[in-house]
Amino acid sequence: MLLTGGLKSLLPYVLRRIIRCNRLSVSNTSGMAEGYKQANVVILHKSLADDFEKFCYANNGPLPLLHRSQPGDWKCPSLSSDSDIRTDCLQYRKYEHGACTGLLKSLMEYSEQLKDMVTFYLGCSFSFEKAVQKAGIPIRNVEQKCNVSMYKTSVPCYSVSMFHCNLVVTMRPIPESKLEAVVLATCELKEAHGAPIHIGDPGLLGIQDLSKPDYGDPVHLHPGDIPVFWACGVTGVEAIINCRAPLAFTHSPGCMFITDLKNDNARSLGGVPEVHCISQDPLHFSIVSAEAAQKIKTLETLIGIDPGERGIVHLQRQGELLRACLALSHAGSVLVTTGFPTHFTHEPPEENDGPPGALAIAAMLQALEKQVAIVTDQRAMDLNKKIMEEAVQLGILKKPIPLLSYQRESADSALMFLCENGNPGRPRFDHLIAIERAGMAADGNYYNARKVNIKHLVDPIDELFLAAQTIPGVTTTGVGDGGNELGMGKVKDAVKKHIKNGDVIACDVEADFTVVAGVSNWGGYAIACALSVLRSCEIHDRYLRRAVGFPGAPSKKLWLPALPSVTKEEKLLKTLVQLGVRSGKTASLEMEVDGLPFYNTHSLMIEKLL
Repeated sequence: MLLTGGLKSLLPYVLRRIIRCNRLSVSNTSGMAEGYKQANVVILHKSLADDFEKFCYANNGPLPLLHRSQPGDWKCPSLSSDSDIRTDCLQYRKYEHGACTGLLKSLMEYSEQLKDMVTFYLGCSFSFEKAVQKAGIPIRNVEQKCNVSMYKTSVPCYSVSMFHCNLVVTMRPIPESKLEAVVLATCELKEAHGAPIHIGDPGLLGIQDLSKPDYGDPVHLHPGDIPVFWACGVTGVEAIINCRAPLAFTHSPGCMFITDLKNDNARSLGGVPEVHCISQDPLHFSIVSAEAAQKIKTLETLIGIDPGERGIVHLQRQGELLRACLALSHAGSVLVTTGFPTHFTHEPPEENDGPPGALAIAAMLQALEKQVAIVTDQRAMDLNKKIMEEAVQLGILKKPIPLLSYQRESADSALMFLCENGNPGRPRFDHLIAIERAGMAADGNYYNARKVNIKHLVDPIDELFLAAQTIPGVTTTGVGDGGNELGMGKVKDAVKKHIKNGDVIACDVEADFTVVAGVSNWGGYAIACALSVLRSCEIHDRYLRRAVGFPGAPSKKLWLPALPSVTKEEKLLKTLVQLGVRSGKTASLEMEVDGLPFYNTHSLMIEKLL
């Protein structure tokens, strides 16, 4: 018997011969033949082969197809010289009608049946281990001399005919400081599953307990390690189980076929990836290309000018727009709120900064097929219904959005509003956005910029943002331009120090992300534009869909019309003027927002953002 020492430096053909002679005392091929591709193996009847190939192409993250054999062909010259698929895996599994009926060292006794069967060789993450180690990143399962951990997830693959299953993933513990390096090391090795499909809390994939893998061995995380998940070729085994074929064979998970191909045919996937943390509870990181991230940072810079000379430069936090939009991109259901009744002597008291930005965000979320609702003051429901109807007429929204109101009736009202039956484990929304929404100050009152208390006009929607802080998986964004808006509590010290009347008016309620703009509407337009940038980013799109199904970018035309435009915003502002909604600073019913003319100020900003 040969032991594991030195196996990593042996050439593939030597290893295959050793395996063929049944002379290895190891349980998996992780760490062997460093730098060479390893393959998952699926063998099924030729009548199923065409559909299984389509299934692989539809889910090429977990099932990157290296080679499909002819029926009865157990050699594979395109991947290896001198190989025989009947003998060259450490161990095989036999499946009959979806049940595993045997663990085999060889398939020689099934040579007759194999004459009518086709072998699929699928890429394996063991192939990228050398590249990961070369980048100075530890492979914990190799260190711990065990198989990699593999888990069934709740993520459905794209179904083709009788082939359907949920995604299977491998997990490797990676030090947090090395996350970007491991994504960079693996992202272009598409035939070895490419970049990770999830970084962070396993519960977000439906994995309940990392210590109990469905396949392989449990791998111990060191302090500071983050669980990182890659799509896994064992997904093919799950597909075989579910299709209930009369007879099929696979490799045993971890017991790969070792090819003669080196891992040097990297293919670019649209730029260099960056990793960003978007949630602490549960811990969740996202991936985006450096190019897309830079575009969004440029949007953030554009909206950061200070035409009102309020001193907002002191409130700005770089990168908040990017992180907010990454969190939004991952959200399935979003609650938006706006409404600042600064003109307390007029009816309606609302200002016209806020609603256009809120509708721009809602329109993009709608186009991206997310659930979206708007919550506002009960006294302003009729006004908001009229604004909504006009937005649909103008083509800003595809269809009306649910309009909600919130009142505090008991201590758990906010939790009951945000979650099904008040259960924090079942939130109705993944993300809350406040844009130019009156925010509660430290004394419990609500103030306009002139230090006037307008609490009698404001419903306690802040309570939803406070409750969201206690609900795992719900993130929040605040968009503002003066520091007294909901969500600006994150920068309240800067508001008190640098903004006029800041010591009184500063909002005390924090959001996870704070987007500061010269005019809040601009923040809304920038969020819509940033979501479009993310939707067009191949690296982010792949991460978002967990590398299953087809890329979303070809359907780009579906969301581009949802972007704000000068024409749409001009018509919407005219509608607001007709409804008596006034400019924030001047209370005038002119084509202006916050005292700045629409033409050549707001129109110019929209054009720059686009």
